[in-house]
Amino acid sequence: MAAESVTSEALPQQENDNGDSKSSQKTVGSNGEAENQSVSKRQRKKQQKQQKWEEERELRKQKRKDKKQQRRLERHSQEEEGGEVQSSRKRLRRDVTPSALRLLLDCSFDSLMLSKDVGKLHKQIQRCYAENRRALHPVQLYLTSLGGQLKQIMDEKDKGWVNWKEITIKSEHYKDVVAKEELVYLTSDSPNILEEMDPTKAYVIGGLVDHNHHKGITFEKAKELGIDHAQLPLSSFVKMNSRKVLAVNHVCEIILAYLEKGSWKEAFFTVLPQRKGAVAVDKDGADHQEKEAEDSDSDSETQQHTEKAQT
Repeated sequence: MAAESVTSEALPQQENDNGDSKSSQKTVGSNGEAENQSVSKRQRKKQQKQQKWEEERELRKQKRKDKKQQRRLERHSQEEEGGEVQSSRKRLRRDVTPSALRLLLDCSFDSLMLSKDVGKLHKQIQRCYAENRRALHPVQLYLTSLGGQLKQIMDEKDKGWVNWKEITIKSEHYKDVVAKEELVYLTSDSPNILEEMDPTKAYVIGGLVDHNHHKGITFEKAKELGIDHAQLPLSSFVKMNSRKVLAVNHVCEIILAYLEKGSWKEAFFTVLPQRKGAVAVDKDGADHQEKEAEDSDSDSETQQHTEKAQT
């Protein structure tokens, strides 16, 4: 019996099924008796790696401090040499002159859109917010009638919207936010052409992505509420292959560009995407392509008359 006891306590290292050798370690169990705990080579390596990582924690922290100090010294050196260290965006922000113009994004069409289209509207609103923050003459931006699917998507995919700056977000309808006589609804169906923007007015952009399923709905809403309405002077400067209905962010960007450049034509061609097939229109209403075709026909006729005269 004594020999068997000695043998069991002196067992050599054994190989496990994976080929990893295990070392036998004694631990004291809850009942006070000694228990054997086997640790494989792989486990030991993990433990050693973790221990090394912990030991080098302070070293890594010191390296980060050194890099930060180095960057600080480089910035001070550039300042002493007269170099500008501010980014272009920060330099522009010093020259920003806010506009008194109010721009309202009407989100009251939530129930008329599919979920995927509400998602597209959310991205367009994000673009409006970002472009206004970068603009030389940012407008007073409003988001009205926020709720339903749109708010749900914003809460799920863009939780930072609650911290947006320089924007007024309301769950109320725009007619309850701004006085009726100050409102102008921008809709491509209006017969009124917007020649210039009045800083005392609040311009409303319909937040609707419907792929032409609800044509004229914003115009009808404006008439129903008895508020002024107008369309951007797109036809006066641009001929397009598609309908004159623009995305929410395109309307917003065009207005911001107009405030900066003072020219509708420049604003349109700065913002409109190439896929819209925008072509400049002359003062007489003809586009450049038509004019070039007419000039080509005229030159051809002149050449034929010249040839006949020579014969």
